[in-house]
Amino acid sequence: MEKTSIIIIDDHQLFRNGLKILLNSFDDLEVVGEASNGYEFLKLLPSITADIALMDINMPEMDGIEATRKGLRINPDMRVIALSMYGEEDYYYRMVDAGVKGFLLKDSAISEVRDAIIAVMKGGTYFSQELLHHVIQRIKHREHESKSANLSRREKEILAKICEGLSNQEIADELFISKRTVDKHRANLLGKTNSKNTASLILFAIKNKLIEI
Repeated sequence: MEKTSIIIIDDHQLFRNGLKILLNSFDDLEVVGEASNGYEFLKLLPSITADIALMDINMPEMDGIEATRKGLRINPDMRVIALSMYGEEDYYYRMVDAGVKGFLLKDSAISEVRDAIIAVMKGGTYFSQELLHHVIQRIKHREHESKSANLSRREKEILAKICEGLSNQEIADELFISKRTVDKHRANLLGKTNSKNTASLILFAIKNKLIEI
């Protein structure tokens, strides 16, 4: 069995050690490197080929945003999942722009970490449902002008399913429409919301109160 190779980037050694032990307990996962900040991470990349980078957002010397951007220039095929704490929502758009494919809370269960890794390895994105709930509740307490981007009822329905983490085929099966129709709606959603990818589309939905959890 070919293992998914992982680098852990976080400035707390105890956290890295614990996560490494838990990830290595799975037969299909292997931690091949670790770094305490962005600079150490970038130094590792020329000598290590990693499928996944679990990236802390706030780190000394070089944060996760800059490290993600520069790291993906070195290894464009690597998928980055951000390790987040409550209160860091203001960084999310910048992390998505840098190329992050998912967000996990640092205290997520190891089973959810594995689910996130599997999802992004399949080409998808992953957002912790607890994190989504927290972000939505936080936004509810702000004054914010909601912009629906003139989405149709069907587009909003499909957007909600995307935010639930469903694939295009799963959405098609639930709504009794063809996958090709879902593909077209997803493309329209990306265009109407000026979103670069699914991760930024989900953030648009959160920011503009288009989904509820």
